Amino acid sequence: QGEPIRVLVTGAAGQIAYSLLYSIAKGDVFGKEQPLILVLLDITPMMTVLEGVVMELQDCALPLLREVIATDTEEVAFKDLDIAILVGSMPRREGMERKDLLKANVKIFKSQGAALDKYAKKTVKVVVVGNPANTNCLIASKSAPSIPKENFSCLTRLDHNRAKSQIALKLGVTANDVKNVIIWGNHSSTQYPDVNHAKVNVKGKEVGVYEAIKDDSWLKGDFILTVQQRGAAVIKARKLSSAMSAAKAICDHVRDIWFGTPAGEFVSMGVISDGNSYGVPEDLLYSFPVVIKDKTWKFVEGLPINDFSREKMELTAKELAEEKETAVEFLSSA
Repeated sequence: QGEPIRVLVTGAAGQIAYSLLYSIAKGDVFGKEQPLILVLLDITPMMTVLEGVVMELQDCALPLLREVIATDTEEVAFKDLDIAILVGSMPRREGMERKDLLKANVKIFKSQGAALDKYAKKTVKVVVVGNPANTNCLIASKSAPSIPKENFSCLTRLDHNRAKSQIALKLGVTANDVKNVIIWGNHSSTQYPDVNHAKVNVKGKEVGVYEAIKDDSWLKGDFILTVQQRGAAVIKARKLSSAMSAAKAICDHVRDIWFGTPAGEFVSMGVISDGNSYGVPEDLLYSFPVVIKDKTWKFVEGLPINDFSREKMELTAKELAEEKETAVEFLSSA
């Protein structure tokens, strides 16, 4: 079975982690042969809750789980990591401006980036989930100069999965029959779910989504809005934010980093925009279509972009540039 890998989950006493930890520990992400050491980080007031999570993980009697370490210190949490899944962040409270939210999170992700830089392996893969995910990820990366920028990504797979599933529901097929949807930009309500390049398997034949659905006004209207606002819709209904679906998306995202994307398929993830061919400004953490091989992602190049898409892609880039500017101001004073 070989050496165990060290996997950190932050915000480990929270509700996303509660769904995520079991999936990781039972082998859904790194395979059924890969032993694990799970490192769980949370803030000091959550440590008793975290002890309960540790007990439950022990009680699952999982063969791959070699050790569970619960801690509230970065020095312990970030040591020798193979992968860091940064779920914990300051949530938006009622009456809180986006600016206040950014300020609180810059502090957290500057500190965690510095801890990665100091204690983790230089090959560590870092996935940021805590919102605002794109900008938090950029700040963590900037605070860890000795770790390649390409090792940092943020989660837009939940949006990707939401888009896939909306198309599947509309056509009465399974989500597996839909591939190559794209989420461009920010994990926020400006993101652009793009199905211009997506394919769907209908009765054994692969066709373009626009051709299959034959309802352009839905695809350019309600479909996009539904995906953009799905998180808010879940909160409204459940009185809690998406947890099960977020955990599933994290598993998909990390598994693809680890094992690569299937042939002929691409996925969406927030990555550094440097060197992209779509006119997105450099030094933004922006969601693109990527393919992954040998734990290394590459942009999917050469997709034709129509005017409708271009406008949406620029809008979300503009929001990210503004967020970055605000965050970088805070960074110098954090």
